[in-house]
Amino acid sequence: MYALVDVNSFYAACETLFRPDLKNRPVIVLSNNDGCVVARNAQAKQAGIARGEPFFKIRQRVERYGVQVFSSNYALYADMSARVMAILEGFAPAVECYSIDEAFLDLSGVADLHALGCEIRRCIKRDTGLTVGVGIAPSKTLAKLANHAAKRWPATGGVVDLSDPARQRRLLAMMPPEEVWGIGRRLGQRIHTMGITSALALAQSDLWFIRKNFNVVLERTVRELRGESCLAFEEFAPVKQEIISSRSFAERLTEYDPVREAVCAWAARAAEKLRGERQYCRYVATFIKNSPHDRHQAYYSNSAGIRLLTPTQDTRDITAAAIRALDAVWKPGPRYLKVGVMLGDFYSRGVAQLNLFDSYAPRANGEKLMQALDAINRQGRGKIWFAGQGTGERWAMKRAFLSPCYTTRYGDLPVAG
Repeated sequence: MYALVDVNSFYAACETLFRPDLKNRPVIVLSNNDGCVVARNAQAKQAGIARGEPFFKIRQRVERYGVQVFSSNYALYADMSARVMAILEGFAPAVECYSIDEAFLDLSGVADLHALGCEIRRCIKRDTGLTVGVGIAPSKTLAKLANHAAKRWPATGGVVDLSDPARQRRLLAMMPPEEVWGIGRRLGQRIHTMGITSALALAQSDLWFIRKNFNVVLERTVRELRGESCLAFEEFAPVKQEIISSRSFAERLTEYDPVREAVCAWAARAAEKLRGERQYCRYVATFIKNSPHDRHQAYYSNSAGIRLLTPTQDTRDITAAAIRALDAVWKPGPRYLKVGVMLGDFYSRGVAQLNLFDSYAPRANGEKLMQALDAINRQGRGKIWFAGQGTGERWAMKRAFLSPCYTTRYGDLPVAG
């Protein structure tokens, strides 16, 4: 038996948690560079603001309805997510962190499932101030639907238990196929054309028919809707095959120096993630591009990679390779919108046959230096950095509506009046 615990309107909830003056007011959170809406609370939904809408198009609506706008505050969201996940680990022997605001719990052997779901809600509300929905079912796909119902209908009290097959059928009969996890609007339309108009009808479809007309993935979804657990429980996140660190600029850049500083910063961030995965890499690539929608110049997008003979996790090696790759694709003239660094070809150990001509041989005490660097920056990101990243951050993204880092920066701690 599985439970899916999902925080309601997570980004918006984190922003209003320390702002009681925003109670019952519409709140939206914007994407990088304050581009478009990525999160909204219930009041913002009632104001007709849709996810994905560009901010510049809804400014008048924001002013008309008194919508409070926030830039994405990733430090705050990550810390609140860690607090929620720590609480969940006290309720189940195995927890799969599915995303920043939701997790699957293995509830095998639990007698009173509904009571446990209510206790999870109570503890998270008490300890973090956040509200969650809890969906319980014998498969992950059904747990997703149960969670959707828990948040959609307040009468459920935020907990829906689908351990009873009769309750499963009643809920499936009320849900269209596109509401099922992994189906979506486009595939849902195709399913509708075949006369399947509800999740229950999909669950009762012939498996041979589904596989013949669709694929084995949808067949697995149908089996899950029948209560057959087909999706493995991943208590530990799978090892990444690549790491990408990139971000769009707040303003278009034409000069080499700020772009180079951005590449150094993204390389340092990618190296930090690599060490967090306890991996070493042998491939470093840099990509660069301007906007494909720029009417005043031709679109330019290019990338180059450097293959290292010795696996490394040293920021200095990775940054040097990323800059070499940048130099290979840099072209004066374009108004650059975005650059990024990608790491690949991972190894679990930084050991390989050395080559006489390798430019990146292992550095003495390099691992100890990187450990010290990470330990310092865990106390607050950006406490120590490499000179190549610069100090002005002319490439930094625009966050005009950024809230304080209430839980991760001493200077931003809320003060009781």
